[in-house]
Amino acid sequence: MCYDCNMKRYTVTTTSKYDILIASGLLRQTGSALREVFAPCRVCLITDSKVNGLYSQVVMSSLIESGFQPSKIVFPAGEHSKNLTTYANILEALAEECLTRSDVILALGGGVTIDLAGFVAGTYMRGIRYAVIPTSLQAALDTSIGGKAAVNLRSGKNLAGVFWQPSLVLCDPDLLSTLPAANRLDGIAEAVKCAAISDAGLLPRIARGDLEYMIERCISIKKSLVEADERANNLRQLLNFGHTVGHSIEKLSSYSVTHGQAVAKGMIAESRGAYRTGLTNTDISGELADLLESLGFDTRLSSFDAEEVYHLALMDKKIAGGKINMIIPEFLGKCTLHKLSLSELESLITAGLRD
Repeated sequence: MCYDCNMKRYTVTTTSKYDILIASGLLRQTGSALREVFAPCRVCLITDSKVNGLYSQVVMSSLIESGFQPSKIVFPAGEHSKNLTTYANILEALAEECLTRSDVILALGGGVTIDLAGFVAGTYMRGIRYAVIPTSLQAALDTSIGGKAAVNLRSGKNLAGVFWQPSLVLCDPDLLSTLPAANRLDGIAEAVKCAAISDAGLLPRIARGDLEYMIERCISIKKSLVEADERANNLRQLLNFGHTVGHSIEKLSSYSVTHGQAVAKGMIAESRGAYRTGLTNTDISGELADLLESLGFDTRLSSFDAEEVYHLALMDKKIAGGKINMIIPEFLGKCTLHKLSLSELESLITAGLRD
């Protein structure tokens, strides 16, 4: 198979081992890449209405050329589709096609598509193989790795889901180079998060817009945390820095504040709140806010009510036994987990949202 000679391969070793391949032009070789992992079979492509018109024909043609029998399910683009209704509709469509456990689901899209397709794959017939082609920066360096898949409930974000690892991830950087600015910022927020929790040296590369390095370094960071803690019981929770407050902001805005913008606000609020409540001796919120603003983020927090944010944060999946594992910065580039009572969480949120 003639991949780009500069192809990078990362192997994720969890309960099931799989590769992440990174190469320009890889989309056109989807079928060949899948043949390395799967024998010819039926492949159901799941994508949204926006990505469908951009890339699905290339993928379908490549699958046919490699001996697969492709079909396609398209759902309306947007976070509003990441719900139980869309999930159930996709399951019914798979059943009507008589897809079996010897077949494959292929997710083509951003975070919403990958979350939906992963949840479907992990539950249809108690589990069917699936592969992922991320088409957004946020999906490439975060959602496509690690096997977390979920949909939103009316009560909050990602409250119904599974851990279900993909069999293959194909990342074509060419798909990411022309992303709209708002979409790109969602991915940059996740990259800043990786830098804040694990590698401050990544920040200058983010500021310079070094897309390729950003993807590879973030994949490496997430890979190591997923391998150490596949089911997010401990260390993997570090990847949720900014998400406790961020998910609440998303919900309060009815998802008009995108995931990346919300995580950016969440990182600032959580680091500021941790410092003001004495959980850390270092306040990194100013550095984070300055960097994020320079990258194009809206870092304002004053419009969000602390009581409402706290109420929604009570649905955080890191809460157990009346306590929450909160990600607290020791300094820029290193965070640790602290177990807080819910009253301490409320104090942190209140302090973090205060100007």
